[in-house]
Amino acid sequence: MKLIIGLGNPGLEYEKTRHNAGFLLAQRLASRHGFSAEKLKFHAGMTEGAIAGQRVAILRPMTYMNKSGLAVGEAAAFYKVPPADILVLVDDLALPCGQIRLRAEGSAGGHNGLTDVARALGTMKYPRLRIGIDPKGIIPQADYVLGRWTPDQWAKTDPALDVGCKAVECWLKDGIDKAMTQFNVKGE
Repeated sequence: MKLIIGLGNPGLEYEKTRHNAGFLLAQRLASRHGFSAEKLKFHAGMTEGAIAGQRVAILRPMTYMNKSGLAVGEAAAFYKVPPADILVLVDDLALPCGQIRLRAEGSAGGHNGLTDVARALGTMKYPRLRIGIDPKGIIPQADYVLGRWTPDQWAKTDPALDVGCKAVECWLKDGIDKAMTQFNVKGE
């Protein structure tokens, strides 16, 4: 079993906000592979299926971003999944819209969701796929990440979500090193 965790905030007011890029990628991946509707399990919307011959659970924690680790920790313990087999999908202010970046491990980079996942797992050594949302500029960070994409940003983000799905599929089939080599390229 592999776990794919899309980070975001539940509720209509957060739908399609920059901070929910992980949610959007998780939903796109589940839809692309014909997974059934989510059920509430482990404090998350969860669906299961197979991708690239791997048994996969896709989760979207319903605990708000800064408590995402609760769902991750519960699912990891239940399925006995080691951190290396958990891929976290998350927004990133340091990357431009339209760009993704995979890492086998790393810091939280000030991201509260990643911080809480690390707390729950007891390590920063878990893979993550970061989805660029552009730097915030002069807008306060909370306002920026909880805001919606501009039309220009969405025009770059929408196809990046499809690329993100391919990167997840590569991770499942060939591992993190191959996925990083293939998908960590500079955007235009």
